[in-house]
Amino acid sequence: MTTPDAHPQPAARPRLGVFKFASCDGCQLTLLDCEDELLGIAAELEIAHFAEASSDAAPGPYDLVLVEGSISTPEHLDRIRRVRADSRHLVTIGACATAGGVQALRNHADVEEYLATVYARPDYIATLATSTPVSAHVPVDFELRGCPIDRGQLLEVITAFLAGRRPGIPNHSVCFACKRRGNVCVTVAHGTPCLGPVTHAGCGALCPTYGRGCYGCFGPAGTTNLPALVPLLHRDGMSEEDVGRFLHTFNTAAFAAVEEQGPGVTGAEGAE
Repeated sequence: MTTPDAHPQPAARPRLGVFKFASCDGCQLTLLDCEDELLGIAAELEIAHFAEASSDAAPGPYDLVLVEGSISTPEHLDRIRRVRADSRHLVTIGACATAGGVQALRNHADVEEYLATVYARPDYIATLATSTPVSAHVPVDFELRGCPIDRGQLLEVITAFLAGRRPGIPNHSVCFACKRRGNVCVTVAHGTPCLGPVTHAGCGALCPTYGRGCYGCFGPAGTTNLPALVPLLHRDGMSEEDVGRFLHTFNTAAFAAVEEQGPGVTGAEGAE
């Protein structure tokens, strides 16, 4: 007769992996900045691989993987494919992973010229001609925007994974967040150039709240009307070159893709 185990083993916790590619580490640090909530996350998830937090890196497979950074080198290509193969769910976090990041400015220029200018021995450097989002190379289950990402949205993504549902991340523009905070519109009231009408919400309208125009840190919103916005930017004193530089920063590749969809919008050449 088999005697039931008086002390059954607890169910294994889902395994979390956090990986970095070409980036500044800021989005990974957002997870560490969760502070009080981090203890609760650690109780529900086994943090198996997170170099920013521990040198004890366990191999896959992983139930949830958070990936920061763009794909910018041949080594990145090989590694992201291995990470994807080891991941049940893969979420990209931040502008670098979701849109190529500020380093995607290379996409509008000659990367060989950059190499010759920056490095004494460019023949030692292995790089790709472009900086691209993770989704350009492997399937991605969810993209979390931002430069850096918002800690509240990150917690929502992790909580949604644990609950087996899709994250409830809004896809509206920063203008909605401004209205919710009761902000006076910096463009209407002060003639301040602002990308809020075409930028994905998530920052809580931080810059407009303190009297500055939105810089587009979270990339294009779900629906954008750049052809309508650009004349307003010109009205508020921006030249064609200024508009190009305004659009081509943290999410240059994402805004460039939106520009290609409609006439009358400054093209990628404005960033050169």
